[in-house]
Amino acid sequence: MANGGGGGGGSSGGGGGGGGSSLRMSSNIHANHLSLDASSSSSSSSSSSSSSSSSSSSSVHEPKMDALIIPVTMEVPCDSRGQRMWWAFLASSMVTFFGGLFIILLWRTLKYLWTVCCHCGGKTKEAQKINNGSSQADGTLKPVDEKEEAVAAEVGWMTSVKDWAGVMISAQTLTGRVLVVLVFALSIGALVIYFIDSSNPIESCQNFYKDFTLQIDMAFNVFFLLYFGLRFIAANDKLWFWLEVNSVVDFFTVPPVFVSVYLNRSWLGLRFLRALRLIQFSEILQFLNILKTSNSIKLVNLLSIFISTWLTAAGFIHLVENSGDPWENFQNNQALTYWECVYLLMVTMSTVGYGDVYAKTTLGRLFMVFFILGGLAMFARYVPEIAALILNRNKFGGTFNKHGGRKHIVVCGHITLESVSNFLKDFLHKDRDDVNVEIVFLHNISPNLELEALFKRHFTQVEFYQGSVLNPHDLARVKIESADACLILANKYCADPDAEDASNIMRVISIKNYHPKIRIITQMLQYHNKAHLLNIPSWNWKEGDDAICLAELKLGFIAQSCLAQGLSTMLANLFSMRSFIKIEEDTWQKYYLEGVSNEMYTEYLSSAFVGLSFPTVCELCFVKLKLLMIAIEYKSANRESRILINPGNHLKIQEGTLGFFIASDAKEVKRAFFYCKACHDDITDPKRIKKCGCKRLIYFEDEQPSTLSPKKKQRNGGMRNSPNSSPKLMRHDPLLIPGNDQIDNMDSNVKKYDSTGMFHWCAAKEIEKVILTRSEAAMTVLSGHVVVCIFGDVSSALIGLRNLVMPLRASNFHYHELKHIVFVGSIEYLKREWETLHNFPKVSILPGTPLSRADLRAVNINLCDMCVILSANQNNIDDTSLQDKECILASLNIKSMQFDDSIGVLQANSQGFTPPGMDRSSPDNSPVHGMLRQPSITTGVNIPIITELVNDTNVQFLDQDDDDDPDTELYLTQPFACGTAFAVSVLDSLMSATYFNDNILTLIRTLVTGGATPELEALIAEENALRGGYSTPQTLANRDRCRVAQLALLDGPFADLGDGGCYGDLFCKALKTYNMLCFGIYRLRDAHLSTPSQCTKRYVITNPPYEFELVPTDLIFCLMQFDHNAGQSRASLSHSSHSSQSSSKKSSSVHSIPSTANRQNRPKSRESRDKQNATRMNRMGQEKKWFTDEPDNAYPRNIQIKPMSTHMANQINQYKSTSSLIPPIREVEDEC
Repeated sequence: MANGGGGGGGSSGGGGGGGGSSLRMSSNIHANHLSLDASSSSSSSSSSSSSSSSSSSSSVHEPKMDALIIPVTMEVPCDSRGQRMWWAFLASSMVTFFGGLFIILLWRTLKYLWTVCCHCGGKTKEAQKINNGSSQADGTLKPVDEKEEAVAAEVGWMTSVKDWAGVMISAQTLTGRVLVVLVFALSIGALVIYFIDSSNPIESCQNFYKDFTLQIDMAFNVFFLLYFGLRFIAANDKLWFWLEVNSVVDFFTVPPVFVSVYLNRSWLGLRFLRALRLIQFSEILQFLNILKTSNSIKLVNLLSIFISTWLTAAGFIHLVENSGDPWENFQNNQALTYWECVYLLMVTMSTVGYGDVYAKTTLGRLFMVFFILGGLAMFARYVPEIAALILNRNKFGGTFNKHGGRKHIVVCGHITLESVSNFLKDFLHKDRDDVNVEIVFLHNISPNLELEALFKRHFTQVEFYQGSVLNPHDLARVKIESADACLILANKYCADPDAEDASNIMRVISIKNYHPKIRIITQMLQYHNKAHLLNIPSWNWKEGDDAICLAELKLGFIAQSCLAQGLSTMLANLFSMRSFIKIEEDTWQKYYLEGVSNEMYTEYLSSAFVGLSFPTVCELCFVKLKLLMIAIEYKSANRESRILINPGNHLKIQEGTLGFFIASDAKEVKRAFFYCKACHDDITDPKRIKKCGCKRLIYFEDEQPSTLSPKKKQRNGGMRNSPNSSPKLMRHDPLLIPGNDQIDNMDSNVKKYDSTGMFHWCAAKEIEKVILTRSEAAMTVLSGHVVVCIFGDVSSALIGLRNLVMPLRASNFHYHELKHIVFVGSIEYLKREWETLHNFPKVSILPGTPLSRADLRAVNINLCDMCVILSANQNNIDDTSLQDKECILASLNIKSMQFDDSIGVLQANSQGFTPPGMDRSSPDNSPVHGMLRQPSITTGVNIPIITELVNDTNVQFLDQDDDDDPDTELYLTQPFACGTAFAVSVLDSLMSATYFNDNILTLIRTLVTGGATPELEALIAEENALRGGYSTPQTLANRDRCRVAQLALLDGPFADLGDGGCYGDLFCKALKTYNMLCFGIYRLRDAHLSTPSQCTKRYVITNPPYEFELVPTDLIFCLMQFDHNAGQSRASLSHSSHSSQSSSKKSSSVHSIPSTANRQNRPKSRESRDKQNATRMNRMGQEKKWFTDEPDNAYPRNIQIKPMSTHMANQINQYKSTSSLIPPIREVEDEC
């Protein structure tokens, strides 16, 4: 029959084992391994009733209990009955595990009992020694010593073996690392073999000599066995070692392999436990020095734990589902591949549960019940964390790849949306013609969405990496060693400026330690912290390292505004990149924005200028090239470079001289380099001045290869300033030997200047000597002074008031020209600042508050030349609008004050003296040089004020009558354009300006600090105070440098140009006649209106064109030369002259320059003034002197009067003045 034939075939295939008997296989066994009996039925009862005689005879040889029969091959002799031997494999593992555990516990028990017994025996022997005496004790000690030596020798041998095994399995040596990595690699190899064998039945007959995978697996497990022995020997606690995960893995994977060889059978069993070795993947990568960061280690740890748990659980499901339940005679099994089990476990962990694959066995379902609890928790915890680490790592990790031919800079420090946007807006401005630089930002905090969007908008030039400059690995990621520079931004709004500076200094130390040659430009908040940078050995300002001190520059800008109101706005606009905004309407914004578009550039001068004087070249550039040159870089005979600002007509231009220009873009400045007299002399349109082919220009290019790109030379550090880089006129030239007036001042016993000769100096004074009470201040008729309103207390951070006072005490002012400075604020705060101020003359303190009108009236704020409002309080508040509340309230308080015309007169009369300018009968007050003395200011709106702001948007609260939009940028607001507000944020542009040209920072610092040099900074770093020095020709020569001033057009030799004249004519006349370099206008806001206006506000116009029309009320910004002849002893700063000139009704200028007709009368005028001074000093001889730091030829401070200057309440007489008589150059040459 067919069924019988089928059975016979199966029988013969079995190699004659039990002829006629069939091999009954479960219907769920794989088809390619089954030999099914067609006559077998589902149960024994149905077979007896329905089977034929042949089938019944074949069933006689069946066993009574159904068993899962394994496939039998022709080559492999197997059990003829086809019974499974899985229990033998499992028993080998269980016997090994529990047998070893039993032996360890037995050994510990015996050792414990032995120790107890020895302890008891030791006590008995010790008692016997005491009873027997010392003689017997000596006899018994010898065998004990021998025994101890034997034990020591045995312990020493065991310890050596143990140490050797520990070294072999540890990763501290090369051998240990190789062994650990090899074990891990072989474990993965064994796992791969398991994956291959999982496609076979759970149990099958295999010949060891013919099965290649079994041979490889055997070799691996022999190695694992040896490694297990090493680990066992090296283990300190054998019991804990026996229970380790790696040991359990070896117990259930190594012994079954040896059983397989003996039985010629293969059982997958628990070989899936090798997947647990993946947990050590993170350790292996750390041994190989591949994983270095905490994020990468954490990511690999999470992945290895998740994957190993997943694969191990899938292996168990694969085993039980393909085998079935033992108590069901393995009948309920199902055929699942290993990867289907992997899929089932993932669906289970994620709680999706599609139902296409599921567990059928009881063991499988029971395992799934417990696994879903732990698997769900692991999935919910590990997967989101892994995803976050992978996304973050891919987003801001990695390494910067430098593109060929492009430089890159690294920007770090305070990286926020505001700081980055301000930096990029200036650095990537379109007016910079060659910004081929990539910007790499490095910060330890990932950017928010707004900042990330900003980076994406500039993705072609900007990249962001998450990391810290304090970590050398992160510095290597951004290629700091090949970077062109590293820029460090500071948090200007931090609560603790010293802590912020300390953080930036640590960043500098870390970067310099990694790469000492890198150029660093860092922002510093406090001036005194700059000294710490000098302690870094590799910090070298000659190689391009720069520290931009925000407090120094901020207070320096404000100090210059005290000398020339509006200068802070003009200078801030010059080094900031602004786009030109065209306005058609004839408003003040039109002229202001035309000037705002100007910036400061450097360019080498053409060889056509060689041999010409500086004023000649300056005039030629302005008239023909439409460029304004304000300074040059001069190389002395010893090749030292120094910046000279408006040096004068004695200086001749050298070959390769670098000029500093004010222009609207870099392309315009190229004209100064391309200019050729032969080719461009007759060209009227400056845009047509291009490069020509003249031999001289070509020769110059060959000799100066860096001329075409001065910025490159700056980057290489080739054009740095020497310590003698202050703007002085060739101090070692024979032509600059001090004149008679300077020689007279060379008193070897008197110290009037500091050791560098750059600042006025006096002996240190106690703070009690300069403190004024309110009544003393009221009796002191102060005028022409500077009032500094300071908010601060004992806990406030120091802002460095020395940086405000130093520019006002520059030595290029004569002593009588120094403006008196009165501080109004908390005495507790000012005591902390006084250590840096006690060497400056003409400084007073009024304890009080700037919000008190009584204190303000006591210091005659209506007669001051400037009122400065500062705040040292750091407001840690969330609302940024409240950060400047004190300064805003003080400004509004002053502007709302009203003053009586007779206050100053009454105070003066109470002292028995009428100040000059108040007495109309005095000849000094006659309108000689157009000096019309008017009553003092009657309203606080007309008081010149400059207010420091922290938050730019708060500028809208300073002027209640302006129409500025709250969203308007700071430079477009009326208070900033008028020079009455200054915010530290405008200094952010100096970072990019300094990178492109480091001389720009030197020029700015020279202009605003009064002449601070690296030598002076080193001295202050050592002593924290200025050191007095004796007057020598060398130090007095340092006084011979120009300074910024304001010139009025209402009177003087330029009065004819004030009414409808051209700015270019004024520029040329001032330059030719007086060596004065004009560079801007301070104009009344409503000067363009046809109808008169009562508004006294002014705004800044930078570098007007030649044909710009002037008005009589304009004030001209100019760079004025130092006047040696103005230093004669004069007690009064007012001018006198003959009655023939008293008919003049013009108001005075800021610097009253006598006309040519008045020069011959000057000696007589001086003699008249000296007589008046002597009479006045005799009258005051009886008066009490509140201050003692002035020379004898100066006023006592109780009558410090504003000389020849008051601020008027209308647009005609809003001028300041001094007594500096600036003789024309021709007269100076005649006298020489």
